[in-house]
Amino acid sequence: MNRYLMRCLALLAPLWLAATLPAWAQQPQAAAAPSAPVANEYRLGSGDVVRISVFQNPDLTLETRITEAGLVSYPLLGSVRLGGQSVTGAERLIADGLRNGNFVKSPQVTLVVLQVRGNQASVLGQVNRPGRFPLEVADMRLTDLLAMAGGTANGGADLVVVTGTRDGKPFRQEVDLPTLFTPGGASQDLFILNGDTLWVDRQPIVYIYGEVQRPGPMRLERDMTLLQALATGGGLTLRGTAKGIVVHRKGAGGKVEVITPQMTDLVREGDVVFVRESLF
Repeated sequence: MNRYLMRCLALLAPLWLAATLPAWAQQPQAAAAPSAPVANEYRLGSGDVVRISVFQNPDLTLETRITEAGLVSYPLLGSVRLGGQSVTGAERLIADGLRNGNFVKSPQVTLVVLQVRGNQASVLGQVNRPGRFPLEVADMRLTDLLAMAGGTANGGADLVVVTGTRDGKPFRQEVDLPTLFTPGGASQDLFILNGDTLWVDRQPIVYIYGEVQRPGPMRLERDMTLLQALATGGGLTLRGTAKGIVVHRKGAGGKVEVITPQMTDLVREGDVVFVRESLF
C-alpha cells in the first residue's frame, strides 16, 4: 500500500509543481537576442595595420597592412576585402570564410587595429600641434579633431575652415567656433571624414599708431568699436585728440580710403587707426 501511494505521489508531483509556479516560469526561455552592432564603429581603411587571430588556431594569426585596394592576403582564404568594413564586420567576414570552407568548425576571430593609417584628417594653421591625425571613430567631429591638435594657439581666429570631399564633390565650410557652444550650436559641429583638412587662420589684426599709449598691431575682437580699440591701446596720450582720429581702410577694389569715424563705429580687419596730436 505504501509503495502504491509513493508511486502516485511521484506521478502527481510534477503536475502540482507546475500548477504552483508563476506563469512566467512555465514559459520556455527565449533564445538570447544577438548583440546589436556597435554604433559608429571604426571603418578599416587602406594602410591600416591589423592583427587577426583565431582562437586555438595559432597558425592563422596574421599581422598585416591593408593594401591600397582594401585587401589583405589571409591564410586559406586568399585575398579578403577588409577596406570599408567595421572591425566587427571584418571578423565576421573571415569567420564565415573559414567556416564555409570547412577549415575551422567554429572559428572565433579577433581583429585588432594596431595602426590607423587609412582614415586621417589634417589640421593646419594656428593650432598647438598641427599635423595629420587618425580618425579612430566613425563619428569624429570638428571639436574632437581640434582637441587632438591641442586646440587653437594664441592668435588663432574664431573662424575655421573645413575642406574635403562629400558625395564625390569638393566641400568647403566655414565654422564659427564660439557658436558651437551656444544653445543649438552643436548641430554646426561637423562630422570629419577621411581626407578632410581643418584650417585655423590668424586672428584678424588692426593697427593703431600716433598719440596712443601702446601703438602697434592688436587683435581684432568680435564687434570691436573704435572706442574699444583705442582702450586696448591704452587710450590717448596727453597730446592726443579724439577729434583728429582717421582710419585708413582698404576698399573692395584694393584702394585705401581715409575716413573719419565715430567712436561707436566698428573697426574692420586691416584698419589702420591714426590718432593726431592736438594743436592746443
